[in-house]
Amino acid sequence: MRAKPPERSRKSVFLNIPYDDKFRRLYLAYIVGLINLGLDPHATIEIPGGKNRLDKILSLVGSCRYSIHDLSRVELDRNPPFATPRFNMPFELGLAVASAKLAAAPHDWFVFETQHRRVSKSLSDLSGTDANVHHGTVEGVMRELCNAFVRQSQNERASVAEMLSSYRAVSRLAGEIQRRTRARSLFEASVFRLIYSVAKRVAAFPISN
Repeated sequence: MRAKPPERSRKSVFLNIPYDDKFRRLYLAYIVGLINLGLDPHATIEIPGGKNRLDKILSLVGSCRYSIHDLSRVELDRNPPFATPRFNMPFELGLAVASAKLAAAPHDWFVFETQHRRVSKSLSDLSGTDANVHHGTVEGVMRELCNAFVRQSQNERASVAEMLSSYRAVSRLAGEIQRRTRARSLFEASVFRLIYSVAKRVAAFPISN
């Protein structure tokens, strides 16, 4: 019989996404959308550096009840010194799949993509897995989060329109958060936690547009 998962894991979602300025809008959309669904997003940017980073990633994946893996960046990254594909997202997806198979506590994972059927070519081992296709839009991310977690939600849940309203409010504040923290980007641990806190407040007390 499977061990009962820790209390925190029941709403925790490991968020495996690209960290770059082109993904800024969708990064905010994932955080805001999950919080509006009553879930608790976590990401590798919360993990400090060091040689035990892989162990910490494994621990984070294992502590979360769910995980989302956005494979939008399967194309080559042409930044110097070499043009290479970005392997972090599929690598962490593999860790989550292994965790789902081997861990005592249950773990459900979801693949998100921008294009239909691309994942069947880029990662053929997932043949038969339906990706949640968001077409690279904020509304698409919100819609697919609702589809992915339709069984997990309890009581009343935010509509896509309400989630988009929350997103706009948080997006307006994101730049100020970055300036005040003097962060180089939104993809830093301190900024992530502040955006998380702001999104929680906005979800609880919606700001009219």
